[in-house]
Amino acid sequence: MQRATTIVRKAAVRPDAVADEVALDHAARSRRHADLTAQGGLAVRLDLDRETTLEDGDAVRLEDGRLVRILAAPQALLAVTAENPARLTRLAWQLGSNHVQAEVTAEGLFVLDDPAVAELIRGQGCTATALQRPFRPEKEAAAHDHSTCGHDHHHHGYEHHGHDHHGHEHHGHEPHDHGHHAHDPHRDHGHQHGHAHDRHDQGHVHGPDCKHGH
Repeated sequence: MQRATTIVRKAAVRPDAVADEVALDHAARSRRHADLTAQGGLAVRLDLDRETTLEDGDAVRLEDGRLVRILAAPQALLAVTAENPARLTRLAWQLGSNHVQAEVTAEGLFVLDDPAVAELIRGQGCTATALQRPFRPEKEAAAHDHSTCGHDHHHHGYEHHGHDHHGHEHHGHEPHDHGHHAHDPHRDHGHQHGHAHDRHDQGHVHGPDCKHGH
């Protein structure tokens, strides 16, 4: 079984290097580790070094240099529309509040087909139509996608961490502020390092904007 540890983004995939293809749903395209069987029978062990999502047309590079192209498999979805744009906007807010993944298009929203979600959609006065198509949801900012925005999250989402990080010179002079902002300094410190490592891992994805010269 060939290991695949490197991602090649769609624009950088050379057709002559593609040895096989594999169709995956969105959940499977978001896994770091998995054993896959491509359409031509090639066995692949996916072993990526960070969390990411493989998009339709991307590829993974095998140890022998060959590529396996990733295809976005059709899934059971609900196409969501509304005559009143305000209802669709309100529904999008509700879906986000409930951590429901959604794909946003000019025609409407697409979500995974689920009875509870369908009830929520109809409760907001929107229409849900079942269909099969690939699912490409928006990036989950609410779920803190550390591989793409961890650095910004550290500075903007948790500003009190910044006080802890720079606060070693001030703790003695402002004990009240230290108590308010740093109930668990060790936990905060570990949180910051986790984000830094995730951002560093981005360098392993090859694509048209890659600066590494591979």
